[in-house]
Amino acid sequence: MSEPAPGIFTFEIFQPHFCELLLSEVENFEKWVNTTKFQVIRPSILNKFGVVLDDFGLQTMLDKLMKGFICPLSKALFAEIGGSTLDFHHGFVVEYGTDKDTDLGFHVDDSEVTLNVCLGKQFSGGELYFRGMRCDKHINTKSHPKESFDYFHTPGRAVLHHGRHRHGARATTSGHRVNLILWCRREMVKFKKDCSSWCAECFEEKRKKLLPLDWDETEEVPSRKEKEPAAPPTTGDKWKWGVRK
Repeated sequence: MSEPAPGIFTFEIFQPHFCELLLSEVENFEKWVNTTKFQVIRPSILNKFGVVLDDFGLQTMLDKLMKGFICPLSKALFAEIGGSTLDFHHGFVVEYGTDKDTDLGFHVDDSEVTLNVCLGKQFSGGELYFRGMRCDKHINTKSHPKESFDYFHTPGRAVLHHGRHRHGARATTSGHRVNLILWCRREMVKFKKDCSSWCAECFEEKRKKLLPLDWDETEEVPSRKEKEPAAPPTTGDKWKWGVRK
């Protein structure tokens, strides 16, 4: 596992054969839907192509994935949002390509923690771009340079992130990209109302509240060199240059 940017964790999760099997199941389900003209609910309002995995028998598998794998990781990585108490999931597959959805707009997920796994196939483009975590109050604020990170998909590899980490997907310029998304939630009351441990804007507001009322952050603080004599004393006294007792 690696953390290429703050709060974004990547790791290998699925073997190629498993990715192929899952893709085959999704394709078979979509063929059945098209043949029977059965109405299915698409994964989200942002995705026109894809399926909800619970709709064709994968609920138990995803529940085990969340409780046996994501929860232990989230307990260590996202403790501030109750990562160990995740108890509900929404799992789905999304598809991108020149004849499907090509990109995904800037947004946050309806989750506490999100797992995003690339299943394949051959494609170019489609990288995720992250722009920092924000609460509802600050969701539309500007991002800081250090919050900008681009993630390039690799089949079988996952990215795990806070649900409130703002992100989007750039256009898939060729081929066919399929990703499994698992939104992990805590259905009970939200874990904490104080978002300053992860929302950069809340952190800054809290920091400023703790400053003295007469504190002026724009005022230039005299440097140490200005307070010290211009040259070492030569009188032979006990003054030691550069050290104040």
